[in-house]
Amino acid sequence: MRDGYDVVIIGGAVIGSSVAYFLTANPDFDGSVLIIERDSSFAQASTSLSSSSIRNQFSNPINVQISQFGTQFIRDFAEVMEVDGDKPDLGFHEGGYLFLAQTDTQVQILRENHAVQKSLGADVVLWDPGQIKTAFPHLRVDDLQLTSYGQSGEGWFSNTGLMNGFRNKARAQGADYLIDEVVDILRSKDQITGVALKSGRSIACGTLVNASGPRAAQTAAMAGLTIPVEPRKRSIFVFDCATTPEGSATVNRGRLPLMIDPSGTFCRPEGQYFLAGTVPADDPMVDWDDFEPRHEEFDRIWMDLANRSEAFEAVKLVNFWAGHYAFNTLDHNVIAGSHNKVRNFLFANGFSGHGLQQSPAIGRGISEWITYGEFRTLDLSEIGYDRVVRNEPFLEKAVI
Repeated sequence: MRDGYDVVIIGGAVIGSSVAYFLTANPDFDGSVLIIERDSSFAQASTSLSSSSIRNQFSNPINVQISQFGTQFIRDFAEVMEVDGDKPDLGFHEGGYLFLAQTDTQVQILRENHAVQKSLGADVVLWDPGQIKTAFPHLRVDDLQLTSYGQSGEGWFSNTGLMNGFRNKARAQGADYLIDEVVDILRSKDQITGVALKSGRSIACGTLVNASGPRAAQTAAMAGLTIPVEPRKRSIFVFDCATTPEGSATVNRGRLPLMIDPSGTFCRPEGQYFLAGTVPADDPMVDWDDFEPRHEEFDRIWMDLANRSEAFEAVKLVNFWAGHYAFNTLDHNVIAGSHNKVRNFLFANGFSGHGLQQSPAIGRGISEWITYGEFRTLDLSEIGYDRVVRNEPFLEKAVI
């Protein structure tokens, strides 16, 4: 282990490892990379506790493009991430997303979002209630006006498979990983010079990347900086159905999509079971070590789903857990790029539940900024730190 690195990344889950992969894969980058991770098990990482899905159905063009790149990257993942003959299979299940609209406001949002998505080539269609019922006969549609359905390019996959694939390939390409905890960030005026570790070591660096998920504000504070990111709890429930509707669709080989009910509850197949969650009625910041599920949310989820489909009236809970969103309180969008004054401090934070699906494009973008001093493939400047300084939200209407 060296005493100094060109790039030090704080956080070794999917975001940090994606940055490390893209840096070490780029022949134009010839520097050294160190990833520092506090928890070798990743047991409480947002990556590990995610519902592991990707969609192209966003309202902002940059978010659509970020996910379109993510979709193709996930499809190609096994070949790209091969190490010593091992090709990691993410089990990408392209079931699609299904947004249901009940009110005039929801309908307007779906139509506006759809125009953006189609302009960028996303495979998304708008259906009326009759078309919905034909495609997904188990659903009750009498209260609906419109739906938006992703026919391809959306679905779910292995969360830890994505993270471990990035990690293994980055290591094979020369990145170093260190299990330790950053307790201080060393700064000289407007320049980060290194990090101090819990083990007592200090490591110098040329560029520092904050990829510490829900702890992003803690990391920034060690450098005397601020970022509007805090941990918000999301509970996930897995249940069995007495009579499963999976296989009943008349589209996509009978497979059901990830459905977002107008109530805010979502549900998707998970093997022989179903996985579901909802937007909390009360959504405060929580302690970084609080991972106790909000069990009362399942009653609301069950009610919402039973109202939507007879198939969900008789269910049995089989598993549950809680994870943390790295929640951007300004606008629920990722902050990617350098600080406006401390230019060698880079943010990859505040994904607000979209980190797993956005990790390929953000990792590539951050690596480009480090290598070239600019974004070259997708211009991520709209989601940079400058908007935090200006206190100007970059709003995304399609937030789950």
